[in-house]
Amino acid sequence: MRFSFWPNPSQTFTEVLELCSHAEQTGWDGIWYADHFMPNAENTSAPWPEAWTTLTAIGARTDRVRIGTLVAGNTYRHPAVLAKVATTLDHITGGRVVLGLGSGWQENEHKQYGLEFYTVAERLQRLDEACQVIKALFNEQHANFDGKFYQLDNASFEPKPVQRPLPLLIGGGGEKVTLKITAKHANEWNVWGDPAILRQKMQVLDQHCADLGRDPVEIQRSAVALLFMSTDNAFLEQMRNADMQQPNIVGTPEEIKDIVAEYEEAGVNELIVPDFTMGGHEQKLETMDTFIQQVAGR
Repeated sequence: MRFSFWPNPSQTFTEVLELCSHAEQTGWDGIWYADHFMPNAENTSAPWPEAWTTLTAIGARTDRVRIGTLVAGNTYRHPAVLAKVATTLDHITGGRVVLGLGSGWQENEHKQYGLEFYTVAERLQRLDEACQVIKALFNEQHANFDGKFYQLDNASFEPKPVQRPLPLLIGGGGEKVTLKITAKHANEWNVWGDPAILRQKMQVLDQHCADLGRDPVEIQRSAVALLFMSTDNAFLEQMRNADMQQPNIVGTPEEIKDIVAEYEEAGVNELIVPDFTMGGHEQKLETMDTFIQQVAGR
């Protein structure tokens, strides 16, 4: 099972780079970064750097960890341009990039920047076509595509990615459409969730694969959850009783080790841990070390 790290974009780049370098040096497998332009909150004034530029700087200063977006918004990333960006970074990193892509969901950034938001159905239709455009550019000498939303006209695309294939990850848990798009096009899939949610959605994904005649083992599965790890029982009890909207993992290192085992038994290939709940910078480094050593066993 892989274990990957997700730094909060509101930190300075110096802090992010130190955390990512530490992750690489201590046995973490990957670095993921959110592709948004601002927080999903009423107060959008927090610093929020651009994702692909940041990942390029991280990728150029690391040697081993996988690098990816969780996930790029298709509404503001034209798929042909995005494919070129991801491929360039794949060469910079020597073949360590995962292109994480989603339909786009955060309304405030669209509204503030004057970007068309579309309906849910329209965003998903665009996502399906975008996957086809990206794969055609990655694989064909000169790509042609005549879709409703995107077109390619004998499009050249050089150099090709270092990885063949460069993994395309779809993020999202919509069972009727998003998981069907995943089954059609993706090499990897990601969703926020606990082991029960992952089991449920993977059954749906597997069924979509069966309907399409695809072997479901071809798709790697990753999960994200907030981490609350401590030896303070009062704090842990408070977190267990808190009304949190996002899936979370709460417990001592030994308890979390058991929870992580449940993820693995459910079929999760990679657990992605955000640093959002780890406290200050030094505490984040300590928590990362405790997790990778005592929970992941590295």
